[in-house]
Amino acid sequence: MNVANITTIIGFATCALILLILIAIGIYLYSVDRTQKMHPILRNYPIIGRARYFFQQIGPEMRSYLFNNDREGTPFSRNDYEHIKNKAKYKRDVFGYGSQRDFEKEGYYVRNSMFPKLTEELKMDRETKVTTDRYLLIKEPLFTQKKEELEQDESPVYLLDEEDAIVIGEKAKNPFFVRGQIGMSAMSYGSLGDRAITTLSEGLGIAKGTWMNTGEGGLSDYHLKGGVDIIMQIGPGLFGVRDKEGNFSWDALKEKSEIPEVKAFEVKLGQGAKTRGGHIDAEKVTEEIARIRMVEPFKSIDSPNRFREFSDFPSLFDFIDQVREHSGKPVGMKVVIGSSHEAEELAKHIKDTGKSPDFITVDGGEGGTGASYQELADSVGLPIRSALPLVDHALKKYGVRNQVKIIASGKLVSPDRIAIALAMGADLVNIARGFMITVGCIQALQCASNACPVGVATTDPELQKGLVIDEKKWRTANYVITMRKGLFRIAAAAGLDSPIHFKRKHIVYNDEKGRVWSLDDMYQSIVEQEEKVE
Repeated sequence: MNVANITTIIGFATCALILLILIAIGIYLYSVDRTQKMHPILRNYPIIGRARYFFQQIGPEMRSYLFNNDREGTPFSRNDYEHIKNKAKYKRDVFGYGSQRDFEKEGYYVRNSMFPKLTEELKMDRETKVTTDRYLLIKEPLFTQKKEELEQDESPVYLLDEEDAIVIGEKAKNPFFVRGQIGMSAMSYGSLGDRAITTLSEGLGIAKGTWMNTGEGGLSDYHLKGGVDIIMQIGPGLFGVRDKEGNFSWDALKEKSEIPEVKAFEVKLGQGAKTRGGHIDAEKVTEEIARIRMVEPFKSIDSPNRFREFSDFPSLFDFIDQVREHSGKPVGMKVVIGSSHEAEELAKHIKDTGKSPDFITVDGGEGGTGASYQELADSVGLPIRSALPLVDHALKKYGVRNQVKIIASGKLVSPDRIAIALAMGADLVNIARGFMITVGCIQALQCASNACPVGVATTDPELQKGLVIDEKKWRTANYVITMRKGLFRIAAAAGLDSPIHFKRKHIVYNDEKGRVWSLDDMYQSIVEQEEKVE
């Protein structure tokens, strides 16, 4: 028998064996599907019904990569994602051919000046520079991997001029001086893994002039890795500043306040995506996380939806004063705004008592979270472009705006969105998910499952191996630097020498009929509508 015949027989036998295996599997699945009681579609259409569940499972990926256009998709469109990635990976923020924005739809616009500021006229720190790693895209073929080269790039870090530094907590013993208007929003160790937190800390430290909010999960060694300024958040669960019985510990607060990197504390009343009370699944609560938070390991954590230490504005302000006095550091509060009534009540109590937080973080309802409930994330709390004007207006109405700095948060992932937020009354902005994308997030929407495929929102050590700190930290730094550069660029276009000068007059609203409204008109409209509701 020759070789050709032997090969034919082997091939035939192999195909027959594969066919028999497939038939056996089919018979087994048919019997399983026909007798199971959970899924009617499988009982009626055994085997074939499984195709439905397969396509249902890969639906998000299919929509993201094949069916949604570049401006569709949530929480962030492909365009949003690519702009963040390009700033982080390539340190570039240019594109060709024209905007893909739908100019027929209503929206906010920055008023350009007929006589913009020249680059040399911008008031910024020109001396401080930093060298980071960035990629150069050499070739992008259709079917093979991109060809890219890594290079070092030195650039200014685009900090505010020293004279324009924003001071948080002027009445505190140790005020917090900020020279960059963009910082990292609250993201806890536990919600994110240790590699992600370390990468963000080191990247932000490289970029200089920014800050990192710990989230309500407490201060970990990973937050301190990069030497970046820290705002330590205190949530209703008191993680990191409580005793073993779960009571607030002034000794623990004092201990944290003596850490040089800790520049301020933030009392969290609410968060946009979950409004009240945090949650972390049991599989994320490792022994280390449990030690930091002083809870039991491998058990789900649900924070109370309110602090037990206070129940109204007077007792809240008393608590803030005590924390400020005991720590010597500025103390702020994080809130979600639901109406003008809440904003005015807050401002009125500041006016009446003479007491106030050093800063108020206004988190819009469009904000993100590691884990939340759909009904809270979708429907409780106003989005940032409604909430921010209400807070700013109320503080100005009662004459206390100069006592408080405002930090805005809620999908402010591009310089133009930041400029609009600054014009609406913010002094500073927080970003969370934008920074997650810089360290590898692909919007897999697995944050609540501990199964993040890129090792960002997970404590699983195997999955975290995919995140290389020494590569991704440069992307975080590049993103901050490029964002600040873009913010100065858009300020120059508006005729301003610094983004600290954005005011209401620099923003207009173009409605669906092409009518142009000033931001003052929009403020008045928002407040009047709220008053009618009240």
